[in-house]
Amino acid sequence: MLGGAWIGLLLVALLLAFAWIRRNRRGPSEAASTRIVVALGVALPIAVIATLFFVSDVFIIRTTQAPAATATRLTIRVIGHQWWWEVRYPGTTAVTANEIHIPVRTRVLLQATTADVIHSFWVPELNRKIDTIPGRVNEIELDADGPGVYRGACAEYCGVQHAHMALAVYAQPRAAFRRWLALQERPAKAVRSAGAALFLDGTCSECHAVRGTSASGTEGPDLTHLASRHTIAALTLANTVHDLAAWITRNQQIKPGNRMIDVRLPAPKLRALVAYLRSLR
Repeated sequence: MLGGAWIGLLLVALLLAFAWIRRNRRGPSEAASTRIVVALGVALPIAVIATLFFVSDVFIIRTTQAPAATATRLTIRVIGHQWWWEVRYPGTTAVTANEIHIPVRTRVLLQATTADVIHSFWVPELNRKIDTIPGRVNEIELDADGPGVYRGACAEYCGVQHAHMALAVYAQPRAAFRRWLALQERPAKAVRSAGAALFLDGTCSECHAVRGTSASGTEGPDLTHLASRHTIAALTLANTVHDLAAWITRNQQIKPGNRMIDVRLPAPKLRALVAYLRSLR
């Protein structure tokens, strides 16, 4: 954008200089003036616009359009919710939220849809944005050249917490990705503790799933391997003991309007519940 501004400024400067040099000369005839206006004001813009359309529709679109199913080596399904991202790996039991893991130098087919309103999936460093529309699945290719963390966001206003609907793509070496995916496929380890009892017998299990337990809620993110994630609440908070406790007890202050209720617990019970959630690795 800045380069275009400099080009425009240079053209204006050249036109002003040309006008200054020719300020005392007689102008062309009316017929010649008409030809200049038609050439520069009509023919040239049409030629430039037609060229831009041709280049973008024939060449540039090839780098951003959805890939053929046979051209990619991994498929990921992303489902937008108000205001978080559900992430699934078809062919496996792995389910996570807000953090997408992909292997580096691997063409990944990402299929995006929504469970409620229109969202827009966008990771600027990896590709253009695509809308998630109720009842439809849109596709895009992700391909990271090297390891790293690529931040993304919802790029379509979707409600009061639209600004706090972020996501992160973790590009890993292929061996590290395979280990991560194998871990995500496993059910949670059986734990008998006060915190586990609070989770399974209370309101938590009505909205959240923990595979390997009786918790099978679908309203909120799957928490089977919550402790393996770097963030919570769609990157709003770090996944620490302090922030997790804060989210449980006063999430409506942190992210007003989200679908989770504040859970008020005595300090010992809160510590037990947080300890259980932190054990879900």
